[in-house]
Amino acid sequence: MSRDTEFSNAAASLGYAFDGEIKIGGNYVPLVRDGRHVYLSGQIPRVGDAVVVTGRAGADVPLAAAQLAAKVCVMRALALLQRSLGTLDKVSAILRITVYVQSAEDFTQQSEVADGASELLYRILGAAGAHTRTSVGVFQLPKNATVELDLVAAVA
Repeated sequence: MSRDTEFSNAAASLGYAFDGEIKIGGNYVPLVRDGRHVYLSGQIPRVGDAVVVTGRAGADVPLAAAQLAAKVCVMRALALLQRSLGTLDKVSAILRITVYVQSAEDFTQQSEVADGASELLYRILGAAGAHTRTSVGVFQLPKNATVELDLVAAVA
């Protein structure tokens, strides 16, 4: 099965469509390509005009919902890659992701939140989805999003 089909199947299983406009929130670009590397700006769990998971992980947001937020963020990133490259089959590797989690004071499961994104990258891209990763707890994120994710990809 192609990666693009895996992407479509993952979107359907999440219950969201990622074929509409991917909005950005300022004076920057969503991605920059430098040779074989593509750098993607931070993505929040926005679908259309709605941020679908908001609040602090461990307070307003349970772990499973925070993991969903991470999955939506990575789907947005993959949608941007797919549009830029024409197909996800041109992704050679996801080199690095950084996952920022708006966290309650005593929440320490940022890595488990990031697992939602990591598992989905591997499901869609196979071995090319294996990556290095940093997960960080933060006080606040744009639009009260629970998660923000950025990534660096190597492409053909």
